[in-house]
Amino acid sequence: MIPPSTGRDGPQGAVDDAILALLTEVAGTPKPGNVDRQRDLADLHFESFLAGAVGARSGLARAARGGSIGHAFERAVAGMADRAGTNTQFGCLLLLVPLLRTTATTDLSPRGTDQVTAATTVDDAVAFYRAFEHVDVAVADPPPDAAALDVRRGSGAAPALRERGYSLRDVLALSAAPEANADIDHTASADRIPDRNAQEWVEGFPRTFRAAEWIAADTGPITDRAARAFLGLLATEPDTLVATAHSPAVARETTARARAVVEPDHERERVPTDKVTDWRGGPPPAAAAVHDVDRDEAATLAAAFVDEEINPGTTADLTCAALYVALRRGVSVDGDAPGGDG
Repeated sequence: MIPPSTGRDGPQGAVDDAILALLTEVAGTPKPGNVDRQRDLADLHFESFLAGAVGARSGLARAARGGSIGHAFERAVAGMADRAGTNTQFGCLLLLVPLLRTTATTDLSPRGTDQVTAATTVDDAVAFYRAFEHVDVAVADPPPDAAALDVRRGSGAAPALRERGYSLRDVLALSAAPEANADIDHTASADRIPDRNAQEWVEGFPRTFRAAEWIAADTGPITDRAARAFLGLLATEPDTLVATAHSPAVARETTARARAVVEPDHERERVPTDKVTDWRGGPPPAAAAVHDVDRDEAATLAAAFVDEEINPGTTADLTCAALYVALRRGVSVDGDAPGGDG
């Protein structure tokens, strides 16, 4: 298990770790389909992510001081968009802000994060919606009967949120399990890929803490650990952004291809060729498999995903959150294990 936090004390130390997590995530390579220090996408560049991380500081600082999650998130997104000129890390910030608030008010653990997200309010939800006015975010179209709660309405959704009394966690719970909520989506089915970031919010950040364990137990520079953790996360569950941009079937196939890199025999043994698009994921790969990922195979997959315009952005968000937790637990940028000078 990861030991208790050994990071720098106080709000400033937490903010520094959050920004370092943002920078480290984008610097890790190869991360199949995503921007990294060796690869840009047509409309997203490495330098933009560096700028976005710097711009988010004031919002992250508000969360680290114990401020309201919704307002801290909106401030972080506005600063990111202003400095980067585009959406670089919206999803990362959605995970980092509650983790920072947890760091400020209780123990940084699944139980602690669950308590923090459960305490969000309607005002937090309204501020979350306002954040969409600062930047374009790829989201799926809502069903016709849920138009009033479309996040792209921004502050225009405030009356519906207040009328229904939805807290920010309530809103995200709808995306975490849309097929189970008839009030929002009568047409959703088991075929739909849920929002992984929203699932973190309502489940106590299990993916984040699992990947943080992978990073802490790994060796080598933290950017290399981050890239391997990214692949481990992608190999476990289909990516929400891929499902939104392409289809659930493509998202599942993407995960199966990542799993074949992390565990080379996995696809042959568990996913017959004619069933790959029906595969919904599996148990997380063993830490040893994540740590032993073949870099050349990962680079080949990265090039293929870029050519196919497959961008597992939600997986990058989870990797960033895991990096923050690992940094708070003492992992250093040069590869020291927890308990070092990180």
